[in-house]
Amino acid sequence: MGSRFVWKIVLLLLFVGWLFIWIMLPTKTYKNSWTPQLQIKLNSTYFREQGTNLLLFTFPIMLIAALSCIYLHYSKSSSDQRTNGNNGQYFRSWKRPVLAMAPLGIVNAVELAFAVMFIALLIWSLANYVCISFAHLYMSNPGEKVDGKFRSVFLRLGYIGNICYAFLFFPVTRLSSILPLVGLTSESSVKYHIWLGHASMALAILHSVGFVIYYAMSNQMIEMLEWSSSYVSNVAGEIATLVAIAMWCTSLYKIRRKMFEVFFYTHQLYTLYIFFYLLHVGVAYTCMILPGIFLFVIDRYLRFLQSKRRARLVSARLLPCSTIELTFSKKASLTYNPTSILFVNVPSVSKLQWHPFTVVSNSNLEADKLSVVIKCMGSWSQKLEKQLSSSPDHLQISTEGPYGPSSSHFLSWECLVMVSGGSGITPMISIIRELIYRSTQPNTKVPKVILISAFQNTADLTMLDLLLPVSSTPADISNLDLQIEAYITRENGQEHNVESAPHKQLIQTIVFKHNPNDSAISAALGPSSWLWLGAIISSSFLMFLLLLGIVTRYSIYPIERDGRLYHYSAKIIWDMFLVCASVFIVTSIIFMWKKEDNEAEGKQIQNVELSTPTGSPAGLLCGTARELESLPHQSLVQATKVHYGARPDIKRILFDCKASDVGVVVCGPQIMRHEVAKICASGLAENLHFEAISFNW
Repeated sequence: MGSRFVWKIVLLLLFVGWLFIWIMLPTKTYKNSWTPQLQIKLNSTYFREQGTNLLLFTFPIMLIAALSCIYLHYSKSSSDQRTNGNNGQYFRSWKRPVLAMAPLGIVNAVELAFAVMFIALLIWSLANYVCISFAHLYMSNPGEKVDGKFRSVFLRLGYIGNICYAFLFFPVTRLSSILPLVGLTSESSVKYHIWLGHASMALAILHSVGFVIYYAMSNQMIEMLEWSSSYVSNVAGEIATLVAIAMWCTSLYKIRRKMFEVFFYTHQLYTLYIFFYLLHVGVAYTCMILPGIFLFVIDRYLRFLQSKRRARLVSARLLPCSTIELTFSKKASLTYNPTSILFVNVPSVSKLQWHPFTVVSNSNLEADKLSVVIKCMGSWSQKLEKQLSSSPDHLQISTEGPYGPSSSHFLSWECLVMVSGGSGITPMISIIRELIYRSTQPNTKVPKVILISAFQNTADLTMLDLLLPVSSTPADISNLDLQIEAYITRENGQEHNVESAPHKQLIQTIVFKHNPNDSAISAALGPSSWLWLGAIISSSFLMFLLLLGIVTRYSIYPIERDGRLYHYSAKIIWDMFLVCASVFIVTSIIFMWKKEDNEAEGKQIQNVELSTPTGSPAGLLCGTARELESLPHQSLVQATKVHYGARPDIKRILFDCKASDVGVVVCGPQIMRHEVAKICASGLAENLHFEAISFNW
């Protein structure tokens, strides 16, 4: 514990130092005192004008990312983090929701504090940039001075937009070593990417519109068509802005939810956007925002390599409620925490689309299997359901992940209340399976569990069948204090445990034939993924610096030394090419090396044996299944109450929990999440500690 604390302090100091540089960047001190000294010491013949920014803005984050990999590896192997997820009552209070409203979503005190500080940084930077630039305007004509001030303001809006871009890619880096340090995953932090996207888009539009007005005022509209060889390209900036507007418009919530495919395909233009954006900002600012892009490129290429492997799909279960459970073969060395997600691609449905689904299996209870649950709501999932309904012998599928939290802190609560709506029950299934496993371990105390699930109709009750894994060895739930309150909101009836109901459909199970071209799901870089990721980050960055130094010294410097002009855009293209080349070479070598180890392990994996359930707990709840032979299934039925024609009184249920520490986890429609968040934020019950799980990007 002590060594981990020291590691975190070191990493925190590095990050604070990096932020301090951003704070000082727009000041007179940095411009007039620091910059001349730094240029003398760092602008060598090997890096030229990029030397200063590479050291101050790029190197610290790359160092943090590499060191974080070492920290995460040894933290995982040295002790069990699952029970150490909370940091005391003081930090818990900071995670209490303070806002629950669209479009911001649910915001806790920590997020609000950081948002306020980030906005303060933007205002601070803009104020300093504008003050310094105004002080250097020496124009005799008052009209020219007004035009100069106008131009200066909108130029500086572009400058502070770079601050947003410096953070923009961190939240969407799935295999990130930085996010776990603060208890985040890329899924839980997508909302930060959305916030930063809105902010950067607003600044980009203001910057662009301002310059169009300035060019019109000063009769310089021809400047909009300029692609300068000695300075940044205006045309590149205009193309980047148009691409960004298209991406932004299609990512708005209503469009994204109703026309996901339009959003998905339009967002793939991000490579085009990055290319033209970097051509517009120049080499100096490229180095400022490079860390986020560099780490994202590593992650994206790793995911590309992993996605080329076809996953071994063992079986599929089709539930009457238009829900599919896909079960894959996995390697025993692959472990993951509850609420993890797996990205799935089915080429026969769509060759390009990847969709995230909750992993409901438990890597301890099911060492050789990995299962995900898919609710058939959109066109992609409905096409998949149609294919599976025809009982195919084989289905080609590729996967990425799984990705999830680095720790499972829900074990520390005295009582755990889980609130779900519809398909929102899937993360709760993964948590319950983990608690089932933990309850069988010696000297392990698990919380009392209350699951509140709202469904539309009786058929949806079959989702409860997924709570227990299908295994030849029945799960032991005798040590788990479990209470399930299921609400059927669109059908009338009375509260009961076993009564007749219209639930007549059966669960269809499809077992697929073994295909030698398919392989068991495994970690992209093997069991020691964090260490190998650290090796990729550090090695690829060092290779980039080496190649950049060689290109600058022997290609760019000789031309500029002789007083000739080296095309400004060519420098940016060199930077982008060298980043990609370094990442592709290093990542490919390490991935192929680890792939051989994975294949050696895969040869030892036997065919996964599947058990067919002898009954359905949901069917017994509805009076349509024969008596269950499995004791765990009987216990599950006894723990369940079904309420017809009613919605859960969440406030009453939460306030009735008298335990000193009550964890409240919610996943479901936005209205439900906000309602639970407001109850926990009200302060009427100090023992409630809130956490939301949402995949509504």
